[in-house]
Amino acid sequence: MKDQIKWVLNTMPKSDDRQLSIMSLSNVAKARFFHSTFPQYSVTPLDRLDGMAQYLGLAGLCVKNESFRFGLNAFKVLGGSFAMAKYIAKEMGRDVSEMTYDYLTSEAFRKEFGQATFFTATDGNHGRGVAWAANKLGQKAVVHMPKGSSKPRYDNIAKEGAAVTIEEVNYDDCVRMAAAEAAQTEHGVIVQDTAWEGYEEIPSWIMQGYGTMASEAAEQLRQLGVNRPSHVFVQAGVGSLAGAVVGYFTNLFPNDPPKFIVMEAQAADCLYRGALAGDGAPRIVDGDLQTIMAGLACGEPNTISWDILRNHATAFVSCPDWVSARGMRMLGVPVKGDPVVISGESGAVGMGLIAAIMETDEYKELREAIGLDRFSQVLMFSTEGNTDPMKFRKVLWDGEYPTA
Repeated sequence: MKDQIKWVLNTMPKSDDRQLSIMSLSNVAKARFFHSTFPQYSVTPLDRLDGMAQYLGLAGLCVKNESFRFGLNAFKVLGGSFAMAKYIAKEMGRDVSEMTYDYLTSEAFRKEFGQATFFTATDGNHGRGVAWAANKLGQKAVVHMPKGSSKPRYDNIAKEGAAVTIEEVNYDDCVRMAAAEAAQTEHGVIVQDTAWEGYEEIPSWIMQGYGTMASEAAEQLRQLGVNRPSHVFVQAGVGSLAGAVVGYFTNLFPNDPPKFIVMEAQAADCLYRGALAGDGAPRIVDGDLQTIMAGLACGEPNTISWDILRNHATAFVSCPDWVSARGMRMLGVPVKGDPVVISGESGAVGMGLIAAIMETDEYKELREAIGLDRFSQVLMFSTEGNTDPMKFRKVLWDGEYPTA
């Protein structure tokens, strides 16, 4: 018997919603301008899955394909790089609009600012993004990975010149370790996409960096004649990406926002548990958080994102690993005529969930509750490509995590 998808509609009491302004259109525009100054920058594809939409009974289905981002195979670099720029700008008493790639890599900047050391904890993609950005901008990076982290992900970070270790603790403990080391290092700063009491500024900058992806997607949808998606499916670890996407689209369509479905790995479904409790307070999941969705294996929510999500998310869904594995296979072997989307374990959960909701009556109640039907224009994010090649083959070639 396969594990069940669990879900809950958002009935939490609203807060004063003061965090929503973090994802204002002007803040996101600054992040997008910064990213556009990198020679490696290009807009990642928005893949239209018309055949899949027809097969599932939807009006439209589009996937933002982040496997092309800066040649790093994942979206995460958007957050870490912009947070570095904002941190440096603040230290220098300047505006981030002056922190272009050309300036940050110049001799003048090196003389004025020198070097900082950016500490972070990661399951892979975030650390690689921080290491890459530090390398490109002539800064230092120290990266700690939780136990069970894969060798290919470790190697990808090491080759960007960062000091990287795999520790014998879980992700949330790695975050604490990185924070403690940064506090003891001259010009040391922790760049983490989770917020906690007293650590909120840098995570808010990281979320703004993620806004580049949402802003590109909104523009690309309009080019396809879809003014506004009716449904946005977005995955969550600590919730920074989800909060960024939900915040951006809520600001873009303040009078008529899309329905937002937030998806988590069942082993680390802290947001779902918070929504299930229903009192508006966040919940924490601890332990080893074992899931193939390594990028989502986070048990402590980002407090800023949580505030945005409790006010604006439509539903929270807790997904067993087979959901993601099925999504990887569906995107990788698509309906005839649709583009192939190479999506990793943390990237494909949206595809697996949308299919599960539309294909059977097992989740009919959820389908009807969120109004997913033949008129729906759906946007989802494949946040990573094939970042763990052995795992990818086991799922696609060997049929690991079968649906039945």
